[in-house]
Parts: sequence; structure tokens; C-alpha cells
Amino acid sequence: MAPNSHWRKGTGMRIEELETPVPVVDLDIVERNLKKMQAYCDAHGLALRPHIKTHKMPEMAQRQIDLGAKGITCQKLGEAEVMVDAGILDIFISYPLIGAQKAARLAALAKRATMSVAVDNTLALATVAAAAKEAEAEIGVLVEFDSGLKRTGVETVEQALLLAKAITEQPYLRFAGLMTYPTNAQTALFTAEAKLAFEEMGIPIPMISGGGSPGAWTVHEVAPIDELRVGTYIYNDRAMVGAGAASLKECAMHVWATVISRPSPDRAILDAGSKTLSSDLVAPEMGPGYGLLVDYPRAVITRVNEEHGTVDLSACRRKPALGERVRILPNHTCVVTNLHDSLAFTRKGEVVQTIPVAARGKTS
Repeated sequence: MAPNSHWRKGTGMRIEELETPVPVVDLDIVERNLKKMQAYCDAHGLALRPHIKTHKMPEMAQRQIDLGAKGITCQKLGEAEVMVDAGILDIFISYPLIGAQKAARLAALAKRATMSVAVDNTLALATVAAAAKEAEAEIGVLVEFDSGLKRTGVETVEQALLLAKAITEQPYLRFAGLMTYPTNAQTALFTAEAKLAFEEMGIPIPMISGGGSPGAWTVHEVAPIDELRVGTYIYNDRAMVGAGAASLKECAMHVWATVISRPSPDRAILDAGSKTLSSDLVAPEMGPGYGLLVDYPRAVITRVNEEHGTVDLSACRRKPALGERVRILPNHTCVVTNLHDSLAFTRKGEVVQTIPVAARGKTS
């Protein structure tokens, strides 16, 4: 997609005409965010492999690639299938795949695209090996290690080395390196130890892949990685602002909602609840509530039911009126994307296009 070519025409509709609740994305901010991250990676010799879980749209993935990304990251096979169908052909799945059904789907993708997958156990490795054998196509395998999140990932260099050795012994599999999330000081300690151990065993580490938007801007100072996987940076959100990784001016997505009730002077009810904003909170030091009312920063969304958002206005000198449209910065933009069938994209207040969230709901 040529720069901005997809977004030139416009619909003639203004944001104020959109029916609420609705997530709205400012394309000018998106473009600046994408270029800023690509420039950072280029300046520090990092390959950028964006995670599509934030936007879930082939159009946005293609724009990231056009700007210099080496490929994309998906969390689930369903996301990868949508992207390959759209012509995105270099994909890393940063999630363990287990079982014959997953192997068959991965094999189908490996016949059509360059695929790589993360593993942290022998069963996941067997799944990838079965897929590669069925496809008769090479699949890259990265060994995931834990950098302190206590989620997936091997916990010792010895475990990583055993998996890497097993990968090298499998036909059609290529040991593609190590990966982790998030990238932090523990990443540096693990990789330093791993490089010595792998060298002693005669197994080169082709690449170290790190992830995480909140710490992305200083990752070159923290750990010696070769590839950066980031997703939230395209839109940014309240958590990114709270972490100091983005400013309010760099937040591209807002949810527009309407005040549908004012039962008391200090309470407003919005037409946006958990099915619009999600139930995600941010760390207490980043602020209370289920999103930030940008124009009423002292207001607090104290509760979200499925379709209702309850707002405490007691700290506000100026308060939104019944029927007023308000702009909410989501706590977690990735989840908001996944809650909606489509997003409205705008420039200077005009709706340019409404685009389906093609990989929405792909949980397997």
C-alpha cells in the first residue's frame, strides 16, 4: 500500500455523525506512530516485527511492512490465517501450538508462507515438527524463555539448550533463535549466559527476539536483541501513557460514547460498558477506572456493566450534560479492537473509512 493511498478520499461524514458507542482512530497519529517506531528500530539496528494483536487488520499490517517491518507477529493460528489470506507472507506465531489439529493448520500455512513459531516444551516442538513434515516445508522455531513474567517460556539456559538441540535434529525445522516477553534486565542476563552455553555446544543463536511496547524506546540500552516485537505502539492507550511510553497526543484510538442518563448531579451513565471498553484496568498509579475521559480528566468510570458505564463526577468542576458525546481513552486498546466488528478511521475530524476488524475473535 503506497503511503496514504488507501485513505485519501473520505466519506464526507464527521466524527459527530457516528452512532455511539464507537471506536475512532486518527490516521495522522497512526502514521506518525508507525514511522517513529520504524525509525527507532532502523537507528539501532533492530528488525521490526510488529504484533498485529492491536489492530488485527491486514491493511495496517501491510502499512507496517511498507514502512520497513520484516514481517509480522501473530498470537494465534486464526490471526495468521487471516493475514496469509490477505497476502502477508512472513509470520511468526509467538505462542505454543499443541496437538494434531494445530499441526494440520500450521502445515497448511507453511505451504503458503514463511512461518516461524515459538516453543517452550517438547510437545509444542513435536506439533511444529509434524506440521513441517506434512507440509514438506521449512518452519523456523524459536525457543521462548521467561524474563520474569512467569507465563510461558523455559526458566533455565539448560532447558533452552536441550530444546534447541532437539530442533536441529528434526527434518524441515530450523533453529531460528531465542525469544522472550517482555524485554528487560533479566533478558540480558539470560541471553549472556545462553550465548556462552550455546557456543560451547556448537549451536549458533541466529537471533534474539524481544517484545513489549511499554519498554520499546529504551530496549537497545537494556538487552542485546536483534528483533523487536511490538503491537500497542500503533494506537497507544492509557497504559502506555501511564508507563511513560507515549503522550496523550500519540494516542490514536478513542471510544466515543454518549451520556444517556444523569440520575444525580455527581453521576453520569454512558452507553459504553464492558462490551465496548473491556473490563481491563491499569495499574493504580496510572489512574482509576475503566478508561480516561479526556475532556473530563477528573471523572472516573467506576463501573462497567455490559452496556452501561457509570461515571463518578464528584471531583469535576465542569460536568458533561445529558446527551453529550464524550471521548474516552481506553485502558487497553488491543482488547477494545477485539470487541468491535469495525473501526472508524478519521483525518482532521472527517471519517475516511470504516474497516472491518478481520482477525477479530480468532482465539485458536
